[in-house]
Amino acid sequence: MNRLCRRWEAVSLRWRVALAFGVVTTAVAALLAVTTWQLASTFMLDQRERGATNQAVVDARLVADSLGRGSADLPTLLVGLTGEPRTAVLLRSDGRWTTAGRQVDADGVSPALLALAASGTPARQRLVLDGAPVLAVALPVTADGDLFVRLVPLTELDRTLRFLSIVLVAGTLLAGLLGVLLGWWTARRALSPLTELTDAAGRMAEGDLSARLPVRREADLAPLAARFNATADALSERVQRDARFAGDVSHELRTPLTTMINAVEVLRRRRADLPETAGRAVDLLGADVQRFHRMVEDLLEISRGIQVPDGHDLAPVDLAVVVENVPASLAADAVLEVVDPPPLVLADRRRLDQVLANLCDNARHHGGGAVRLGVVRRDARAAIEVDDAGPGVPADLRERVFERFTRGARSGLNGAYSGGTGLGLALVAQHVRGLGGRVWVEDRPGGGARFVVALEEVPS
Repeated sequence: MNRLCRRWEAVSLRWRVALAFGVVTTAVAALLAVTTWQLASTFMLDQRERGATNQAVVDARLVADSLGRGSADLPTLLVGLTGEPRTAVLLRSDGRWTTAGRQVDADGVSPALLALAASGTPARQRLVLDGAPVLAVALPVTADGDLFVRLVPLTELDRTLRFLSIVLVAGTLLAGLLGVLLGWWTARRALSPLTELTDAAGRMAEGDLSARLPVRREADLAPLAARFNATADALSERVQRDARFAGDVSHELRTPLTTMINAVEVLRRRRADLPETAGRAVDLLGADVQRFHRMVEDLLEISRGIQVPDGHDLAPVDLAVVVENVPASLAADAVLEVVDPPPLVLADRRRLDQVLANLCDNARHHGGGAVRLGVVRRDARAAIEVDDAGPGVPADLRERVFERFTRGARSGLNGAYSGGTGLGLALVAQHVRGLGGRVWVEDRPGGGARFVVALEEVPS
């Protein structure tokens, strides 16, 4: 039972509603079909039996009168009493059977039926003689034990009932199918707001802050759409405000950072004149200032990417040209593999160059350097693959590496401090989403990590 419950819960809500409609409709239709069958079959059989019994009573009286008069025209009378085609009449008189109409074997008539009629009680019974259903009506004719039996064919009635049963079964199945279709349509109509809400929430989770729900007229759904849209507006405003704040702060920091960088350079030129301890302090200060400068530039780029609408400066870009123009300092030892013909994508060339540069820089700091840059087609999309020679990324951390300020041991790439800002892969994810693509990390055949950027291919 628990297994069935789990399987039922695993079915989508839309299908559960549709199946519930189908089951209820089928049950109601089956109940109506059974009731109709019982009423119709009982009525038709009752009418048929009453008619056959009444006719047999009249015929038995005529036969009794003929026997009482000792008429020699009894065989002719029996032939005249058959009436309908395939009807048979039997008369047992003086221990002998006389048959008229359809020729049947009198021994096929039920002995119990004949015994009941011989005792003076009219009797009737449905039988199958020679493969055909018949209604046998047996009546006593004389006090000496003479019997009159009328065999009425039920073939037409049987065909009618069979046809009725086929119609009722087909109607029940059709009603069940229509119930499933009605349930599917109803569930789809009723769950369409939930589907729209799920899609809108998913788009917002992926960074599309323009996702909104259509405002409906239904009193039950209008508050939901209004509340979601209000929440989305507030979230979008908060993100934009935070992005502007980060951008303003980063912009204001550029001037003092430039001053600090120049001051450190001056100290480096005179390092020989400084004590050893002071020289090491200058080196550490210079590394931190450079890292701080990179962080400020990345924050500016992130805030600029949030505030600038997606698709503002897109053009067809040859991915082969992008990977071939990677600076040698980032991927000097990487092998280039480009599918023929190289695919084109609709992208912002500046963003795409920065995506590839950040991936190569990440491989250099955390993965032992990029060993392969590939341009391939995957799942009907164009893709750039960056392979490194590092230990790879654990499966449970492959989503977190694209979060902001995730680096070093936290990213699962390298436990050593590398001087990274923790914003490079976050900027990659933001740019790729802005270009309408996907980025993920997987295992490289032979060891290491493979970062994949997939974008929609455009015809050349």
